Amino acid sequence: MNTKAKTTTFQKIRRYIPVCLPVCLVLAAASLFITLYTADKPELAAQINYWWGGILRFGMAYLSVLIPFSLAEGLLIFSPVLLAFLIYLAVRFAQKGLRAGIRYLCVLLSILCLIYTFFVASLGLGFNVPTLGDELGLADEPVSAEQLYETMMWAADEANALCGKVDFAFQDFSYMPFANYNDMCADLMVGYARLHREHPLYFNLPTRIKPVILSEAMSYTHITGIYTFFTGESNLNVNFPDYTLPFTAAHELAHQRGFAREKEANFIAFLVCIRSEDPYTRYSGYVNMVEYLSNALYSADRDLWNECMNHLDNRIRYEMRAYSAFFEKYRENTAAKVSDAVNDTYLKSQGQEAGTKSYGLVVDLAVSYYYQNVKPAETLPGGEEELTEPAEAPDGGETP
Repeated sequence: MNTKAKTTTFQKIRRYIPVCLPVCLVLAAASLFITLYTADKPELAAQINYWWGGILRFGMAYLSVLIPFSLAEGLLIFSPVLLAFLIYLAVRFAQKGLRAGIRYLCVLLSILCLIYTFFVASLGLGFNVPTLGDELGLADEPVSAEQLYETMMWAADEANALCGKVDFAFQDFSYMPFANYNDMCADLMVGYARLHREHPLYFNLPTRIKPVILSEAMSYTHITGIYTFFTGESNLNVNFPDYTLPFTAAHELAHQRGFAREKEANFIAFLVCIRSEDPYTRYSGYVNMVEYLSNALYSADRDLWNECMNHLDNRIRYEMRAYSAFFEKYRENTAAKVSDAVNDTYLKSQGQEAGTKSYGLVVDLAVSYYYQNVKPAETLPGGEEELTEPAEAPDGGETP
């Protein structure tokens, strides 16, 4: 009699709750457990992020590449229509009775659980892995103004040396030599392949960036690129000046390879750019790093900053001035404030205490890289090592 009653109760529950909900709840609970369990076990987190996360990330990347446009952008554009459709379905199911309404809500909850599972598997565990500094043998710690100065002078020298191989408009921006963004991405894949041979920290599979159609509108949010974990796509705001695009694309592709922390995605982008074949990609890497170092040095020592800026080739200085003029249109607006607040909250919730300022912390890794990998070679007896166009970039040790 009791068995029959239990069976009847179970059948009643099954009538209200679809099978997908308990399955998705288990997946979400397992993902939360793994996140909490690996918080103080970075090596285990790294293994899961590399294998389980890597397979998922690249599987989704290869599926989404079949779609010629950004699927994430398409979902955003049609989000009002999707929201209206969900409200319509809610009303329809509610009219059918309590059971239909509850089952509908269960399906929505299942989708949310599945999205959370995808986040943990494809990106979230990347916040628990060992730091990139530890992986590459770099001292990831605060640096002095003098160290910033020396590192910025090195990056400025490298950027200056590449100016002769870059096309510039008169006292304005440089422009890319690539016929399309796929060609730019192919060059970045060379950099990723070379970096992987030195430090196999990620699956070395070719992927590509997806240009955002609504890049002009996206610029008002100050977002230059974004990795969407639920579609596996690396998206690029192509409205920004050309010299920023290879570096930004490499940053988003770093997220696609499991580097979740922003400063680490930035540093991976730098290492990839300076290992690429095309001079313009290398130029993009050095100039963007000069800008990060410049911001840090300006706060630390204004005199040393002035000396570094005066050392820059005039063409690079014109490029920086042109960027300031370009960005003025987008500098102050409500969309940017909301976007920055959301991104800041998200980064802090993932353990990046500096929030959106964490992007700029890449300078700590850059300084360590310079002192451990570049400066020793410069001071070797017999002359200075040529670093501008290495047949194979110098061994990097350490961003998005």
